[in-house]
Amino acid sequence: MFLKAFYGLYLRDLRVLSRELMPFMLRVGMQPLLFLFVFTFIMPRMANGNPMAAGAGPSFGTVLLPGLMAVAIMFSGIAAVALPLSTEFGITREIDDRVMCPVPVAAVAFEKVCFSAMQSMVAALLVIPMAIWIPAVPVYPHIQNWFLFLLVLLMSSLLAGALGLAIGSSVGPKQIGLVFSIIVVPITFLGCVYYPWAYLEKIRWLQIAVLFNPIVYISEGLRAAVTPGVRHMPEWAILLALTIFC
Repeated sequence: MFLKAFYGLYLRDLRVLSRELMPFMLRVGMQPLLFLFVFTFIMPRMANGNPMAAGAGPSFGTVLLPGLMAVAIMFSGIAAVALPLSTEFGITREIDDRVMCPVPVAAVAFEKVCFSAMQSMVAALLVIPMAIWIPAVPVYPHIQNWFLFLLVLLMSSLLAGALGLAIGSSVGPKQIGLVFSIIVVPITFLGCVYYPWAYLEKIRWLQIAVLFNPIVYISEGLRAAVTPGVRHMPEWAILLALTIFC
């Protein structure tokens, strides 16, 4: 009965998502699409007249790819849980129908995290074809460590869903937009998405401060699996931090 009820909740969410497939694709793909288009398509073509384009070559695209995957995972995971959950706790009280299922309340929460993790994985994998087709010089990801890549992908997707669950169940519908402005956007820009963590060594206080940002470990973990030649955190530290944040 437990598995059937859990599976029924999952199928229900999947059915709702299938009806909103286009908004889902736009939500998870717009941000990495724009960043790849600007930094790896437009700026390399302005190299002769724009000094900012010096770092926008294929090497930058290789560093940027794992970071954009981390952004897609975090943004999609939080949005997939927090936004619907804040509505379910609202006037309609749709959450009451969920908790009446023949499963513990914790199982309802875990189903939301699992469903969000699936969306985060899809969002991360969508970044790869974008990186091949959009940049002026195609960025072909050569995954050097498949085990680490899949493990980080799974753990970070569950982490994003859990963070979305925490936000959606503790913030009211009227404040959910403000939370995205003061939490999601800052942790994205300070999450070592566009630069490796090791490169912050000249700004030591910032290098230490960003260690409290979970997206740092997602970016570094994917970067360690895809571009091991770029300096990154030790793998054991990445996995330990992801486990603690989960």
